[in-house]
Amino acid sequence: MATPYLCPTCGTNRTRFNLIEQVAQSVKKDPQTGDITETIIAPDPLHIFYQGASYLVQCGVCGQVETEERFIKSAQAQPMPFLYS
Repeated sequence: MATPYLCPTCGTNRTRFNLIEQVAQSVKKDPQTGDITETIIAPDPLHIFYQGASYLVQCGVCGQVETEERFIKSAQAQPMPFLYS
């Protein structure tokens, strides 16, 4: 089901947004050089895997980046006014 958005920062944008996909890659880095030494695929008891949102939303007017939930809650708190024709 489609859900309306409203930017929680500028409070005016309801139409222009960027959906930013987040693809996490777990790696180990050399502490001296910063080179990636290993890509972690299998469960590692000493590593916490990314558990954040799979995508974020960016306002196409002011550029604010937040979770989708913030944009949805903002739209629910300030519903569109009913326009008579």
